[in-house]
Amino acid sequence: MVRGLRKVVVGHAYRQPSHLCMVLCILLVWVGCNADPPVIEKTLGPEKRSPAFEATIVAVGDSLTAGLGVDEELAYPARLERKLQAAGYNYQVINAGVSGETSSGARSRIEWVLSSLNPDIVILETGANDGLRGIDPKLLETNLDQICAVLKENRVQVLLAGMQMLPNLGPEYTQAFFSIFARVAEKHQVVFMPFFLKDVAGETDLNQPDRIHPTDQGYARITDNIYPYVLETIKRHRQTKDG
Repeated sequence: MVRGLRKVVVGHAYRQPSHLCMVLCILLVWVGCNADPPVIEKTLGPEKRSPAFEATIVAVGDSLTAGLGVDEELAYPARLERKLQAAGYNYQVINAGVSGETSSGARSRIEWVLSSLNPDIVILETGANDGLRGIDPKLLETNLDQICAVLKENRVQVLLAGMQMLPNLGPEYTQAFFSIFARVAEKHQVVFMPFFLKDVAGETDLNQPDRIHPTDQGYARITDNIYPYVLETIKRHRQTKDG
């Protein structure tokens, strides 16, 4: 079953170089093959937001965000919510990952994310499938630019997670791809995590037997790595709210 668009609730079990490049290549092929339509199991509309939470974070992305291959409470969005709650940040986190999605898919549903999930913060992780399919990097940049613009227009804080591409596509393509994320983050002045899979890609003990998707411990590391960027985004959200 494709994971996507689920509500994460704390305490409830809902049910590099050369080596890194090889792992990323396999990763992108796997993600690209999992392009089934999303299954919506549970969502939280703006009229149903619990007053117990200070704000809502929505994690938008592909199978890396959805947590393909692990129980949902072990994927990074659920871990992030628990970590935030334990530290006294009363923020809920919604897992809106969709396997196989490109940046065009993320762009096409961002208005739905806004109207149905009512986020205060969006963590955006997308683009790997664009690279796999050899899509013009200009389209990826346009999509990321438009997503960030739409979110900012709606006073949503953004954390943009970067992705790396394969050298076998040629140095011109890989450099063009790599530079997009930082450039978009700089243009829109959003919080930027340079590489979503930092310290996880290529680590056999942090990936599932397919050596593609993170294990629960791999997601634990991703959560630890992204956490300071999330705190910076929360700081900006609170400043905007109080300003």
